[in-house]
Amino acid sequence: MKKLYEYSATELAALLRAKEVSAAEIATSSLDRIAAVEDQIDAYLTVTADEALATAKRVDEKIAAGEEIAPLAGIPIAIKDNICTKSIKTTCASRMLENFVPPYDATVMEKLNAQDIVVTGKVNMDEFAMGGSCENSYFKKTKNPWDTSRVPGGSSGGSAAAVAACEVPLALGSDTGGSVRCPASFCGIVGLKPTYGAVSRYGLVAFASSLDQIGPFGRTVDDVSLLYGAICGRDVRDATSRETALGKVEGSVKGLRLGIPKEYFGEGISAEVKASVYAAAEQLRGLGAEIVEISLPSTDYALAAYYIISSAEASSNLARYDGVKYGFSGNREGTLNDLYLSTRSQGFGAEVKRRIMLGTYVLSSGYYDAYYKRAKLLQNVIAKEFANAFTKCDAILTPVNPTTAFRLGEKCDDPVQMYASDVCTVTVNIAGLPGISFPCGKDGAGLPIGMQVIGPKFSETRLLSIAKSYETAVGGFAVKEM
Repeated sequence: MKKLYEYSATELAALLRAKEVSAAEIATSSLDRIAAVEDQIDAYLTVTADEALATAKRVDEKIAAGEEIAPLAGIPIAIKDNICTKSIKTTCASRMLENFVPPYDATVMEKLNAQDIVVTGKVNMDEFAMGGSCENSYFKKTKNPWDTSRVPGGSSGGSAAAVAACEVPLALGSDTGGSVRCPASFCGIVGLKPTYGAVSRYGLVAFASSLDQIGPFGRTVDDVSLLYGAICGRDVRDATSRETALGKVEGSVKGLRLGIPKEYFGEGISAEVKASVYAAAEQLRGLGAEIVEISLPSTDYALAAYYIISSAEASSNLARYDGVKYGFSGNREGTLNDLYLSTRSQGFGAEVKRRIMLGTYVLSSGYYDAYYKRAKLLQNVIAKEFANAFTKCDAILTPVNPTTAFRLGEKCDDPVQMYASDVCTVTVNIAGLPGISFPCGKDGAGLPIGMQVIGPKFSETRLLSIAKSYETAVGGFAVKEM
């Protein structure tokens, strides 16, 4: 018999409305699970048990009073630690913000709190969302529940690991170049990167403002749909956001044309990953989709463009951490320059410093035109290539990662090899498109393999329907026993 923590968010919501369980029982089950497995996973930076139980009690009181409850009322969720939570520490997994407690909630948190969702705490990440393995945190290294000697992916590794380990059914992450989709793939769960502007970024600590997007994790497509529907839409505090809503997720691919871009299946993509994605494409063909070959010729240059653009924006965004306004403060005995130097040297980790230096370099006089300007021109080319591809197909199928989860420490000494892990995902952020990752198989070691589906802007309903169709056909995705 399944434990409460093993149920999906959709199942828990149905049980709650049928009064077969209470919100307090659901919250307690989740908190007990965290206590039982957290020493193996290290997903959480802050556990908010008292707040979670207080919210659950409020939901139970509403049910007892016969009040209508929101779709996500009483459902546990973990929040990536770069999303501002009022009165709860938001550290970005950095020494720089080790003791920062925001005086306000991010817009996504306002929306979720209005639904009485049960926040169990803040979860680990690569520092300031810079990394692909969740090894760049100042506090700890999160492990993959499928094999705790391996990484969960990054930067939203804590979010993905918490869901995969059944600590919570839902989590929020952020995606700048694959940071929702990559850990979802490594951890064998579902992760959605929405269209740029579909979800407000107000209260998300900025890495690269033109690329960042908050996205949901879940163990089922229905769960991800439920969470995305709750957080999407326009926000007057985010000028890049627009009005959007989730339509009905039909779970059918009949009549859809699904493109396979040859550039995403070349050198560097493991044979097992290719075979699993191709097999999943054939499964979708059998469900009524048409599979067509397409080309996205600028893909080979996308990784370089992404790291130039994202690092340039990171250099600008992180300039605010100077030891004066808030956060970590270094040597206050010397000059102002001494304060700046000691604060940023001691407050930032190696990966963040690396990207700040790269970003400052490409924005500097004499190099701006050679690097940053050319990267921005390539960004337009990539967006046009996707737009052209979508005249030939309704969605695009690709791998998420070139390989399955690698071992802890395996790529720490080779940043270029680490960056290459993002080769299949960065184009989606560059073009501002939505993308979803869901499991499509396992490798010889039993580690999950993810497939990515990319769609035109604001086609989240279509992407979720494609994923739902596949999930239904294969009988759902396996949960890792621990």
